[in-house]
Amino acid sequence: MAFTVTSFVVCFGFVLQMLVNYVGFAQAQQHTCSEMVPMVYRNDKISITDYGGVGDGVTLNTKAFRAAIYRIEHLRRKDGTVLYIPPGEYLTGPFNLTSRMTLFLAKGAIIKATTNVEQWPLIAPLPSYGRGRERPGGRYMSFIHGNGLHDVIITGENGTIDGQGGVWWDMWRQRTLQYTRPHLIELMNSRNIRISNVIFKNSPFWNIHPVYCSHVVVQYVTILAPYDSPNTDGIDPDSSSDVCIEDSYISTGDDLVAIKSGWDEYGIAYGRPSHGITIRRVTGSSPFAGIAVGSETSGGVENVIAEHITLFKMGVGINLKTNIGRGGFIRNITVSNVYIENSRQGIKIAGDVGDHPDESYNPYALPVLRNIMIKNVWGVEILQPGRIHGLRDAPFTGICLINVHLLGQVRSRDSSWQCSDVYGSAFQVTPWPCSQLTGGQQTGVCSSYL
Repeated sequence: MAFTVTSFVVCFGFVLQMLVNYVGFAQAQQHTCSEMVPMVYRNDKISITDYGGVGDGVTLNTKAFRAAIYRIEHLRRKDGTVLYIPPGEYLTGPFNLTSRMTLFLAKGAIIKATTNVEQWPLIAPLPSYGRGRERPGGRYMSFIHGNGLHDVIITGENGTIDGQGGVWWDMWRQRTLQYTRPHLIELMNSRNIRISNVIFKNSPFWNIHPVYCSHVVVQYVTILAPYDSPNTDGIDPDSSSDVCIEDSYISTGDDLVAIKSGWDEYGIAYGRPSHGITIRRVTGSSPFAGIAVGSETSGGVENVIAEHITLFKMGVGINLKTNIGRGGFIRNITVSNVYIENSRQGIKIAGDVGDHPDESYNPYALPVLRNIMIKNVWGVEILQPGRIHGLRDAPFTGICLINVHLLGQVRSRDSSWQCSDVYGSAFQVTPWPCSQLTGGQQTGVCSSYL
């Protein structure tokens, strides 16, 4: 078998990058943001079985869950109360959590959503969206829901929360949905939330959706959905601040992590950005994006760090997306130490992504995208390295690429970078990036990182 100088360089570079990633990963193990919401060990405990819960996979336990949580709410223990879910399959309709509670799933415990759509209440649309994300009007309540809460923990011994989303996915495919599908977990207007050591699977729509929240930690979770399941995003912080996502595995049918902040004129009017978000040591696969911002960013997204990310069998590795009518901003985003294997595209930053809630959006509300740092990215089996397309009347500025190597198996027309309406700099990038990033414009953007 012929062994060329080029193949030697690629092989050596790969080995070197793996060593760098290993060292970086070891160093990353020493860093965590999870201390922003400390784990609280509550002494007071009740069991779902105390309230008639039956874990046979057949009995509907909605009344048991609601009764147990009602009891916790009215006990008002100073340090809160644990709702213990013992091993078994607990079929239930949607239910609301309460403040100062821990939902604890023992090993072998499964909380399973009913597939009877009539059991799912309708709730009002989010004010920053103006309507349901899929359909006009209201939306189905999430499977596990909460509004205006504080000091809530969802944890356990890797028990499972199963949304049984198949019936919802079929309605979406058949276009028979009357209202927007429910999330698996949605917490609104809440603070001091910790979600850890739980398996989430088969969400009808987005999996974990903290919206209008602050101080949220998601750590040591596994999120699973079939590769072809529609819109099953993993974790979507939305108009939320001080969010920590760490040490998790996500394999779903849509973006693994997508940061959002409202939709067009409704998000602009609501005006609550997402900021102070850290994503660290996340591994996964998806036909869409690994780390995403948008496309609903009308309230703004800023001050995001994503690092030590490992992605396999992806649609896009890193994806920042917005559109005319969105307004808002995407700025001060740093993505580093990313490994991507087998992806249609390595990096995509685009200003023409996403639909609109109605015809009342303002086409002159243009997004601002600037100060984006992407560094130490290694990709293999990448079909197309990157596309960066800003808007003619709102070019993307301050784009900095450093030590980004996105390698494909076969050279083709698609194996080169494509750019328009973008300004920035690039250093040590393979394949050689587009001229807008190599002509010396805004070299200062990268200078502090060199």
